[in-house]
Amino acid sequence: MFDLGGYGPQLASGTLTTIELSLLSLAVSFLLGLIGASAKLSKNRAIKGAATVYTTIIRGVPDLVLMLLIFYSLQIWINDFTDWLGNITNNSYSWQLDPFTSGVITLGFIYGAYFTETFRGAFLAVPKGQLEAARAFGMRPFLVFRRVLFPQMMRYALPGLANNWQVILKATALVSIIGLSDVVKAAQSAGEATFRTFYFISLAGAVYLVLTMLSNGALLLLERKYAIGVRRAVL
Repeated sequence: MFDLGGYGPQLASGTLTTIELSLLSLAVSFLLGLIGASAKLSKNRAIKGAATVYTTIIRGVPDLVLMLLIFYSLQIWINDFTDWLGNITNNSYSWQLDPFTSGVITLGFIYGAYFTETFRGAFLAVPKGQLEAARAFGMRPFLVFRRVLFPQMMRYALPGLANNWQVILKATALVSIIGLSDVVKAAQSAGEATFRTFYFISLAGAVYLVLTMLSNGALLLLERKYAIGVRRAVL
């Protein structure tokens, strides 16, 4: 049924690359989202303004355009820096960004803006009285965040996080345009070599579908974890 014509290992390697890219991009987006949400809720106008500009620009420009802009601009900045460093030290330096690192940075930066809005809404949903009570007990800010704010915030943020994760997972296909050998690139190569492009692209689509279904199961477990005690209280 599945005649891969010897391209099975290539597709398997591409699938693994896609998973790694998705998870690392999620980690970067998650971190940027927390920082961005904190900045947008800050009382400092400059910090709040910078976070607003970031989310407005990122959410207003198509992902493909942003990916190309960030990829090429990063390489230009690196080239300028190595030239400057070489002029100072009288040595020659050269550093080329590989497609995988570029993909992680680009996707993380793009979807960090979406995570920022998700976390901002979740932070605002946590009752302020609980935070004030935690501070009254003498908890330090980080302890308040870890024990009170973060667990409750995650309960409100999970629906948005689930949606953002699935978008990131599918957006990894865009990284193939900058040369990354992910499952889409592997399927394209196999299709062109065997003249069975539709077949191999369909397999790539099936891989994404399976990854999405597995993700739904993991997200359901997370939802149950952060909802412990809430449903019982309602009943």
